[in-house]
Amino acid sequence: MKRICQLLGMTVVLSCGLQSCSSSEDEVDLGEAKKVVNMLSESVPIELTTEQQVFVNDNNQFTLNFLKTVNEMDRSGKSFIYSPLSITYVLGMVNDAAVGETERELEQTLGFHEGGIQAVNEYCKKLIDGLPKVDNKVTLNIANAIFLNKGCTLKPQFTQDMQTYYDAKAEALDFKAAETLDHINGWCNEKSNGMIPTILDGVDPSMVSYLLNAIYFKADWASKFDQKNTKEESFTTENGKTNIPMMHQNVLIQYINNSMFSTVKIPYGNGMWNMMVMLPEEGYTTDHIINHLTALGLNGVEGAFCEIVDGMATLSVKSFSPYEVDLKLPRFETSSDTDKLDTGEPNKMKGLISIMQKMGINRAFIDGMAEIPNMCEYPLYIAMMRQKAKIKVNEEGSEAAAVTVAGVSFKSASGPIEYPKATFHANRPFVYVIQEASSGVILFVGKFTGK
Repeated sequence: MKRICQLLGMTVVLSCGLQSCSSSEDEVDLGEAKKVVNMLSESVPIELTTEQQVFVNDNNQFTLNFLKTVNEMDRSGKSFIYSPLSITYVLGMVNDAAVGETERELEQTLGFHEGGIQAVNEYCKKLIDGLPKVDNKVTLNIANAIFLNKGCTLKPQFTQDMQTYYDAKAEALDFKAAETLDHINGWCNEKSNGMIPTILDGVDPSMVSYLLNAIYFKADWASKFDQKNTKEESFTTENGKTNIPMMHQNVLIQYINNSMFSTVKIPYGNGMWNMMVMLPEEGYTTDHIINHLTALGLNGVEGAFCEIVDGMATLSVKSFSPYEVDLKLPRFETSSDTDKLDTGEPNKMKGLISIMQKMGINRAFIDGMAEIPNMCEYPLYIAMMRQKAKIKVNEEGSEAAAVTVAGVSFKSASGPIEYPKATFHANRPFVYVIQEASSGVILFVGKFTGK
């Protein structure tokens, strides 16, 4: 039985020469009768400072910690999809107004290591400006908004920071008026391109403001799946088998495997964005993959592994490399709502606040203890948080959206080359992330269980 003993080294990146050997639209003749679509392509990177690259790595760790926390809390066994990056934006706006232990908890948990408000704001601004431009074949929209209760006033510096770094202009609304709910949900529906029609069930008149972030992503695969090759096939779930539509094609893409799981990077557009799909090997589950990623980050997919093979220890270096892959992937849709997280513990608090508290942010949610003095003239705390997210994966590509809201309230106290071959049939539960290649930023994380 194989087992992974240790991960050594850092991520190995293919040389630019290999990546640029042909475009994503080429077909490579591998000496056989069939043609294999080449999905390896060139890329144009987003430029980050050294500090911002550290922020990417550590904020990705927040994303993987979030994935692990939700996976542990959710007892439904259902598929889920979330965008921790959307949460980062909302809490980044709150962080701008925070001080003391509240600021420290926010920055530490989000992966900014007390980098300071200015550095966090500049990082968020760099992603808002840069990520939508890296691939003109991919649609990515990031929007932020502040809806302010009529009669409340934001501090000038906070107002300026929100406009400068988050492109968020405060809009004053009457929180007692019925049309306010439609207005806020209308913004949500518009910015998510109709994927998330509503984010609030009602507007609380006692709230000072609602801070929102919306992320919308739509991209075609670098090589689309032919619908004629999509067939109903058996998918193994935790409780047995079910039939689902399985897409199929032969592609030349980046592939890697180890004794725990195999991974493919399925590119979108010109290759700057990809869906990394991690499929457990026999004897392992998605829980093993998630725990492994949480401990080692995405670097845990590559590196040097000590494995026991036939009773002998063997050290092998694992890195992504081009493979001709017989690829099967389910066509699926998944929707998630943190307010409907099934923890199996009805007496405990549910929702996004409980997830954040479990991850280390506490004071910001506690009336009387939160230190958020720089948003308005009165001390505030986060009274509610919620995220809704949705993804559609089909033969054309993927469409995904997430909306996160935080309600803040007053404190009551205040070509011909022989490539190795592989088979990757995602016919059992798997984990996936949608990631931008040059920066490494993770946009969405999810698990597909077949139900």
